[in-house]
This record gives sequence, structure tokens and C-alpha cells, in this order.
Amino acid sequence: MFKSMQWKFITIYFLLVFMAMVIVGVFIIQQFQDYHLGVVSENLTKIARDYFVPELESYEDLDENKAKIQDYVDTYTKGLKFKEEVFIVNPDFQIIASSNELLVDKSAVDVLEHILLSDARRGQISEKDKLINTGGDKPINVKNIVFPIKNAGGKVIGILYFRADLSDIYKTLDESRMILIQATLLALLITVVLGFLIARSVTEPISDVTVKAAKMARGDFDQIVEVKSDDEIGQLAGMFNYLREKLKITLSEISREKSKLETILNYMADGLIAVNNEGSIVHANPTALSMLNLTKEETETKSYDELIGHLNERLTLRYIEENDSDWVGSEVIRLQDAIYQANYAPFKDENGEKTGVVMVLQDITERQKLDNMRKEFVANVSHELKTPLTSIKSYTETLLDGALDNRELSEQFLQVVNSEADRMSRLVKDLLQLSSLDYKQVKWNKKNADLVKIVESCVLKLNMTAKNKQQKIKFVSEGVPVVGYMDIDKIEQVVLNIMSNAIKYTPDGGEIDVYLTHDENSAKLRVVDNGIGIPAEDQPRIFERFYRVDKARSRELGGTGLGLSIARQIVEAHQGQIEILSNYGEGTEVVINLPLQEKVV
Repeated sequence: MFKSMQWKFITIYFLLVFMAMVIVGVFIIQQFQDYHLGVVSENLTKIARDYFVPELESYEDLDENKAKIQDYVDTYTKGLKFKEEVFIVNPDFQIIASSNELLVDKSAVDVLEHILLSDARRGQISEKDKLINTGGDKPINVKNIVFPIKNAGGKVIGILYFRADLSDIYKTLDESRMILIQATLLALLITVVLGFLIARSVTEPISDVTVKAAKMARGDFDQIVEVKSDDEIGQLAGMFNYLREKLKITLSEISREKSKLETILNYMADGLIAVNNEGSIVHANPTALSMLNLTKEETETKSYDELIGHLNERLTLRYIEENDSDWVGSEVIRLQDAIYQANYAPFKDENGEKTGVVMVLQDITERQKLDNMRKEFVANVSHELKTPLTSIKSYTETLLDGALDNRELSEQFLQVVNSEADRMSRLVKDLLQLSSLDYKQVKWNKKNADLVKIVESCVLKLNMTAKNKQQKIKFVSEGVPVVGYMDIDKIEQVVLNIMSNAIKYTPDGGEIDVYLTHDENSAKLRVVDNGIGIPAEDQPRIFERFYRVDKARSRELGGTGLGLSIARQIVEAHQGQIEILSNYGEGTEVVINLPLQEKVV
């Protein structure tokens, strides 16, 4: 119901009148109350000053004239039908005279307000409204007011205490509240009726515009809204009719936009940016924004050349207009670690005029990376083969040139040739193994095996190599077999490779710690050394084929640069993972996780 504007108008009128009546009512009642209570205070003050205070101040001692004072109180209150209670209190707070004879000689502290009595004894006129219980159905409101009685020297010799019943005043206030409530209800009822009529006069034309706008949305453009007034509603109806006329004109412009939209749709597979002749970006899909690290706000507030110029000057609209008559071309954008192929072409209007450029971005990072890796791989293989071949060729030529006559020198040369041939053999063997792993042509000899025994065997085989460098190898396990379904030779190859690397790249006197732990489903092998470590920038590429952190040092220490790549292939073939954690200059930790599913025989 409250979604309707008509009811919103009625609700607003209702709330406005309601708040106004409440505010006015509260203000009037408060003023009325203050006025009547003020009148009571003024009357009591006038009576006190005109009658009681002059009479009482004529006595030097009130206690000695109790009878005269009581006669005066009785005469005044009964003769003038004074309804308020009157109390004459001495400085010791004892009632010496009162219009209520039952309270005479009583302690004023037990009957009257102690605070007011104290104020009066200090020479102050004070008053206070309070509810008191008279034994009836409900307490009554009374006004208490006190006046000090002073002698000729200004000393307080007594207290005049008035207590006035305010019940009639509050009864009148309650009746006034009821009248205001009734008036408010009547005003609200009238407000609802008038609000309905006023809201209807506003919402009916709007509803008419809404209905006809809906028909226009369905394709019926012959709708005309009747203009009944010159106010804002009438202006809305007039603008609707004007819009209908303009809409027909706009339809003729759609054909010009059609070519642009078709071009954009044809290039939506990748990132897309459309730019008009003024250099403003008219469209950029989310993929393009993500590729170029742009935000929607930047494309709306900055020009195309400003955003793209620092990436590739040849892609700016200015460069394309000056150097490419067809506005068709392709460029490469390099942004951080990503490489994008940017193909651009113009979009045209119905007259065939170029009205902008559409640029499509294709992410070729992986393709470029694979191409670079292929080139690097070929170069590395060529280099690795060329080096031993050069040595073999050199020593062979030396032997053929006459060195064969020197048997000792010939044997040394032949040992070098043999060593280089072995190096080439290892390289070819590793390449063949990688090829077999890549094409899944490896014949796995998997069976249930104890990983503890495999690691112990590797430690035993490498122990002498470590001792030659004054290194210590420590193997720590949980003291129980760790059995899994695996190819023993391949897993041993992985462990030997990892431990050999740790020995190679750990200085003399270093330590290599091997830890083997397991749970119900998997085993974790950690090889930790305190060697030279791996720089952070090299760690993402450490498993690439032929990749070496320090190429000169790596070749000096031997190896083909394929060991880690082979190790990862073997571990992943066992559904495991291998990870390298290292801090440069502090050491390296290799973590191998292997599943432990046993094969039931």
C-alpha cells in the first residue's frame, strides 16, 4: 500500500498535522499549567505580604503570642473562607498556630517540607509542588510556599507556611488535554480526507503518464497525454509529449550505432576497448579493465591516450590517425609479468566515416612464455652438448696430432674424453627420461615399499660424498615403517637428487638434516641444509629444465640441470607434491609429500 505515491502524500499530511497538533497541545497545556500555578503563587505571596507577614512581624516573640496568632489565623481563614492551609512555625520548627488545629504544637518537620523550612529559616522565600497522600483514593497535588518572619533587627523569628490544594487546577488541565485530543483526532480525520483528495489530484495525471509510457515501451508511440494545468504536473505531461516526438527522431539515429555495436560484439571474446574520435572511451569490458589495471572511473574521467600512452605509444589514437590510414593494426603491450596482443580496427557510421577505434586485447603471456622456454631449452641442450663435444674434438685432435706417442698423456686425454662422453650420456638419458614422463611412456614398477628403508639407503650411498666435504647427514624418522605403493627406483632417484643437491650447494663442514614423518594418509620427507640458499626471484623457476641459479657454479659442480624437473615429474606421477623453501644465504628446505595408499595383494 505504501508503495503508492497517493498513500505517501496522505501519510505525510497526516504526520505533519499530527506533529503540529501534538506540539501545539503540549505547549498550550504547559503554558496553561504554568499560568495557573503562577496565579496560585502570586495570590499566596500577596496574602502573605499584605496580611500575615505584617501582622506576625509586629510580635517580638511568636511563642508568647500563640493564642493571638491562632485567633488571627482562625479569623482570616474562616471569615474570608480561605481554603489554603496556614502554618505558623517557630525557629525550632514547632507549629505554634495553624488553620488545622489538630497539627498545632506538632513538629513541623514531620508534617511539612523540611527543605522549605530550612530555606525560610535562612531568610529565603521558597516554594515546591508535591504529591501528598491524604488517605483517599489517590494522592493530591499541593503547592507549598514559605515566608520568613523577621523582627525589626532582621532576625528570623518564625516561618509562615502555606499549603494550597491544586486538585482543581490539575482537573482543569486533564479536561483541557481531553479537549485537545478530541480536536486532534478530528483534525487528523479531516487531514486524511483532504490529503486523499489532494494526492489524487497529483497522482492521477502521473498514473496516466505511467500507463501511456508503458504502452510506448511496448512499441506504441501514438500516445498523447492531455495537459490540464500549467503547474509541474502539466509540465510533466508536456515533456512526455515532447519526448514522444523526440523519440521518433532518435530512431533514425539507431542505424548509425548499429555498425559500432556489431564491431564490439565481434570482438567480445577477449578484452575490448572502444574509443570515439574525440579520444573518449565509450566502452571497456571488465576483461580489458582487469588486464590494464584500470577502473571504471578512470575510463570515464581520463582520455584513452592518457591511459594507454604509457603502455604503448603506437596504440594511441593520435599515433594511429597520423601513421595508419586504415586504422587497422596490431601491437604488443607488456604490463608487469603479462603480455597482451592488441588488435585494433575502426568502427564506422552509416556513411562509412570512421567514428572511432575498437581494440581487442588477447593474453599471450603463456604462449610467449612457452615459446621462450622452447627457445631456451633448445639453446641449453645445444650448449650442454656443444661443451663436451668441443672437449672431445679438442682432445681427439691433439691425440691424432702425435700425442698418442706419450702414453701417460694419452691416458689422461682419453679419461677426459670418456668423462665428457659419460656427461653426454647422462644428458641424453635425462632427456629421454623427461620425454618418457612428458608423454606418459614410463613403465612404472610400483609395489608396496617402506619409505624409511629407501631414505636410509640413499643416506648410506651419499654418506661418503658428504664426508669428503666434512659434512654431516642426519636422518630422523618416527622409528616405524612408512609403507606406501610406489616405484622404489624412481623414488630413490628423487631422494638421491635432492640430497645430492643439498651436498653440492652446502659449504664444507655443513649439515644436511633429513626428516621423515607420516600420518594415516601421507608421508612428508624434508631435506634441510644450511647451504648457500636460493634467491627469491629464482625460486618460481627452479623446476624449469636447464634452469640454474648460478650457471657457472652449477656447471662447475656438474649435473645436467634436469634433475629437479625429473624429480617433480616423478613425485607428481605418484600423486604427490614437491616444494622448495629457501632463504638466500641461510639454506634450503625441500619438502616432498607422498600419499601412502597400499595396494592390497
